[in-house]
Amino acid sequence: MKYISTRGKEVCQGFSDILLEGLVADGGLIIPESLPKIGIQKLEEWRELSYEDLAFEILSIFSNEISSNDLRSLITKTYHSEAFNFGKEIVTLKPLFNNLSLLGLSQGPTLAFKDIAMQFLGNAFEYVLINKNLKLNIIGATSGDTGSAAEYALRNKKNISVFMLSPYGRMSLFQRSQMYSLKDQNIHNIAVYGNFDELQDIVKFLSSNLKFKQTYRLGLINSINWIRIAAQIVYYFYGWLRATNSNDTNKKVSFTVPSGNFGNILAGHIARCMGLPIHRLVLATNENNVLEEFFKTGIYRPRKPALTYITSSPSMDISHASNLERFIFQLVEQDPEQVKKLWLDLAENGFFDLSHFQPLFEKEYGFVSGSSTHQDRIETIKWIYKTLEIFIDPHTADGVKVATKFSEPGIPMLVLETASPVKFSETVKEALGKTPPIPSYLKNIEQLPQKFTIMNCNAKEIREYFEVHAIT
Repeated sequence: MKYISTRGKEVCQGFSDILLEGLVADGGLIIPESLPKIGIQKLEEWRELSYEDLAFEILSIFSNEISSNDLRSLITKTYHSEAFNFGKEIVTLKPLFNNLSLLGLSQGPTLAFKDIAMQFLGNAFEYVLINKNLKLNIIGATSGDTGSAAEYALRNKKNISVFMLSPYGRMSLFQRSQMYSLKDQNIHNIAVYGNFDELQDIVKFLSSNLKFKQTYRLGLINSINWIRIAAQIVYYFYGWLRATNSNDTNKKVSFTVPSGNFGNILAGHIARCMGLPIHRLVLATNENNVLEEFFKTGIYRPRKPALTYITSSPSMDISHASNLERFIFQLVEQDPEQVKKLWLDLAENGFFDLSHFQPLFEKEYGFVSGSSTHQDRIETIKWIYKTLEIFIDPHTADGVKVATKFSEPGIPMLVLETASPVKFSETVKEALGKTPPIPSYLKNIEQLPQKFTIMNCNAKEIREYFEVHAIT
């Protein structure tokens, strides 16, 4: 597997260096130069595999530097009953009605889909750092679930410190409690007066300073990190294998993905490029519908922070989708000069125009898009509970609402579950007049003491805090 940068600098390192690299020095994102094709025969051979075994098969493609025994150990350490679903399946398929199902991804320790990749990333980081006798400082920004998933994956890990920026007052009570109640010495929660896009800009700014990055050995754990995308590819294959059977004449499946930063649906796009028979990739947004507009018009116009709405699906309150660059790179036939020009246009004009490519989005890549409102989420939560007595969270409700528009007879439509509804009980209660049951081990989490530092949205101040607390 050979890796390259979307901005032009070739990156030939193996798995370990790709894991630790994060943002490339030229400002680009790491992506494989080419992808292997997985044919129907191989998919049929994988049909009866457990999630752990399937993860081994797929992650082996992207981690050729690690021995099979070591990779197997990392996967076994990651996907086990104490971390996921108490002995049940790691990922579940939950039928709703007709051809619509939920791909259950909220069985991890923080009850969000991000656990599935983050738990692997945490173990992989520790493995590489111990083997190389290195220390790493992770810096990240979260709009909600990334922060807790990252912190639970890295808490008490050797040779790692975590600095997580979160938007002060813009997450649910449960999300804040999960993050801020952690007392581990290697976890640093920084609540910033700003929104996710502003925090993400600070992370990118600090990561792009080569001297600073090298001095403090700076790493990234959000979806900018390619290995996290690789780990998410697995559940698309797993969902397809569970939604089809060997006798199906039409083996295509569609996926609807609630998306803000484009990382989760990018993993589905990569799976499709590898040969997984995906019919449509349905991108669902909330009122912050910059990505919906892009896939409908071909014009990418991120909003300024003041124009990014605070919504009841806060993990998608994002107007700058970092991972879109990886798709654009492929769209322009891996021409880094075009990518650099587009992002220069974005910086100078506030948008770039690829409308001439727009007809290809669905025809060549299967992408369609839609959005929903707060009232849509409330009505969808009500509808699913009244019909099936199933609680869903507001992000998943965004997905279900949009999925119904693009559902087609004879083609399974899997909506990727974003999180457990207990993480957004305020919105669920607004819809239903009651809240979903909280797992016993989390019942008092909102009453636990919290540890976090409030800071202004200022890169210099955050850098100074980082320099004082970083592990060296």
